[in-house]
Amino acid sequence: MTKTINHYIGGHEVAGESGRTAPVFNPATGAESGRVALASAAEVRAAVEVARNAAEGWANTTPLRRARILNAFLRILEERTEELAAAITAEHGKVLSDAKGEVQRGLEVVEFATGIPQLLKGEITENVGSRVDSHAVRQPLGVVAGITPFNFPAMVPLWMFPVALACGNAFILKPSERDPSASLLLAKWLTEAGLPDGVFNVVQGDKEAVDALLHDPDVQAISFVGSTPIARYIYETAAKTGKRAQALGGAKNHMIILPDADLDQAVDALMGAAYGSAGERCMAISVAVPVGEKTANALIEKLEPRVRALKIGPGTDPEAEMGPLVTKQHLDKVRGYIDAGEAEGAKLVVDGRGLTLQGYENGYFIGGTLFDNVTTDMKIYKEEIFGPVLAVARADSYATAAKWINEHEFGNGTAIFTRDGDAAREFAHSIKVGMVGINVPIPVPMAFHSFGGWKASLFGDHHMHGPEGVRFYTRLKTITSRWPTGIRAGTEFVMPTLG
Repeated sequence: MTKTINHYIGGHEVAGESGRTAPVFNPATGAESGRVALASAAEVRAAVEVARNAAEGWANTTPLRRARILNAFLRILEERTEELAAAITAEHGKVLSDAKGEVQRGLEVVEFATGIPQLLKGEITENVGSRVDSHAVRQPLGVVAGITPFNFPAMVPLWMFPVALACGNAFILKPSERDPSASLLLAKWLTEAGLPDGVFNVVQGDKEAVDALLHDPDVQAISFVGSTPIARYIYETAAKTGKRAQALGGAKNHMIILPDADLDQAVDALMGAAYGSAGERCMAISVAVPVGEKTANALIEKLEPRVRALKIGPGTDPEAEMGPLVTKQHLDKVRGYIDAGEAEGAKLVVDGRGLTLQGYENGYFIGGTLFDNVTTDMKIYKEEIFGPVLAVARADSYATAAKWINEHEFGNGTAIFTRDGDAAREFAHSIKVGMVGINVPIPVPMAFHSFGGWKASLFGDHHMHGPEGVRFYTRLKTITSRWPTGIRAGTEFVMPTLG
């Protein structure tokens, strides 16, 4: 019997009324595990009204009280990490250890958010003019929304709503309809932690729900993570409707391996960064760029047996290093990219298309895939595959490798492996990418810094979580004041200078 995944509005679960649902699958078996409600525009509007009615009271709740509720939520997350990770694995397919890591990185943003009162203090200057003082405060926006992807059904929402709530906003989450159950757990636990009803709501849905949020006049800001075409659409539509937006898009992350690098360390890093979570990460390394033929040959020699030996299985298997892809459609898409790479002349060193697992023949599994001699005009180099496919593009020099990265459409993350401090510093200083790793393959910033890329990887002015998140979810107000003293300056008809 399949379960029904509903909305969460006003502090309790709410059944869908649109009559539309979508199937949710177990990626390891291919079997339908549930049906998720798909909200109509009217249902979205109803949720926004609930959030709007709750927003003022929450904004007037003291920052310390808000932080204490988030602290209680943090303790629940810590105690129930296993339960949340199991829900993620059941619908996404990633291995349990990776799901637990996802929860941990989200949990760290909650920890950061509990300290946000420190960042909401504002600033003051006395006597900007004669007996005139000026002070600035940051105030919440009101109702804000998050539209999140399938690849991190807990972590990405946790990158958004704890900061938004700590800043005094009411929040509406529209999770991916592919793995929606984690969102309901988060909502229920927030209520258990003491969050007032209506401050956090979950609206399940598809494009109809997204468009309803984008066009609702009471939604002040939209946070989004997903593909670049949708990120661009979210940003442009939000701008037209007068909303603030941070829309994080796709990636094609390169890792340069210089001749002096510790090659064993680089290979270890590539295995985790390219094949962890079956490559379904916006920070996955999908292009390895060894500098020089000797480096490239040695890299391939070490990589090939490691890729062939990947332990692939259902996410619940404690021995598995990589689980299935999220849907049959995505499996077909990734296979199509491998077909294209082969047709364009890249050398297919390890082909993952023929993988079958006994007992899981209907699961969405594909093996790790490795291409060599990939060139910058190939589809598998230019486009985000979002699967366990690593392309090796050989560069004749560091300058060539850096040029390839700087000229690429995407600028989300990148890394360099080297023992040369001068080369590493030059790379960090000059590369046109938002997040840079030096001998670190997946340079995701800690929660007290901010996450975001450059170029077609981010639309909007603010990165996510950290200080940038606080600025995104608040607006600045500056107050200039003078109190009567019995001294009159007289009427002035010029722009006051206060000097």
